[in-house]
Amino acid sequence: MATYLDTILARHRDDAAADTRSLDGLVADARACPPTRQFRDALIATDRLAVISEIKRRSPSKGDLHGDLDPTVMAGAYEAGGASCLSVLTDREFFGGSPDDLRAARAACGLPVLRKDFTVSPLDVVDARLMGADCVLLIAAALDDDELVDLHALATDLGLDVLVEIHDEHELEVAMAADATLVGVNQRDLVTFEVDHERAVRVGGSIPDGVVKVAESGVRGPDDARSLESAGYDAVLVGEALVTADDPASAIAALIG
Repeated sequence: MATYLDTILARHRDDAAADTRSLDGLVADARACPPTRQFRDALIATDRLAVISEIKRRSPSKGDLHGDLDPTVMAGAYEAGGASCLSVLTDREFFGGSPDDLRAARAACGLPVLRKDFTVSPLDVVDARLMGADCVLLIAAALDDDELVDLHALATDLGLDVLVEIHDEHELEVAMAADATLVGVNQRDLVTFEVDHERAVRVGGSIPDGVVKVAESGVRGPDDARSLESAGYDAVLVGEALVTADDPASAIAALIG
């Protein structure tokens, strides 16, 4: 039976196969873009747990979360609450996002921004840079080993930070082979979409010193944040708990502690 990830990736790979734009020309345009805000550095610029706050309208498993959110307002609230960085969903079909959401959110604050999407091709990486992202997501489970290495190298060449998302120790090895310096451990099972809170603790203990550690998915509140901080994580990426909060700024302040 196909998983959510299988379905999403099939659509993104179909779109990538149909994209006939010139890579060389777009790479040149991307290299001419203004400098990025330093995403990775922002996560380690504080002596407390950093929060990557996500702008997310819906999800395949939960449906609408905050379908009519204003990314400008949300970005401002996240910055006011003490977030270190933003994550913005740009997938339209499955998450209701768009590049316009990313542009609007980034223009409304001074925080570095992650393009949260399913990156499967060099053009996806270039598009992230051109739309104003400061960091791009590469999901180890969505790419073969060579793709991960090549896309990571292209992103860094274009001045982007790269968050490599993993789920287990094998994917961590692949991330290290790609010279990843920013690794996210997704606590959500890709088959069932259930959250396993022990995953981050187990896998995080294997991440080498010097690599910035991010815990993703299933961070419900301050107790989860404290547990992950104790397990050695530098940051948490939080979406659903913030976009559904009555007061996102206060919710972030509580996560920070």
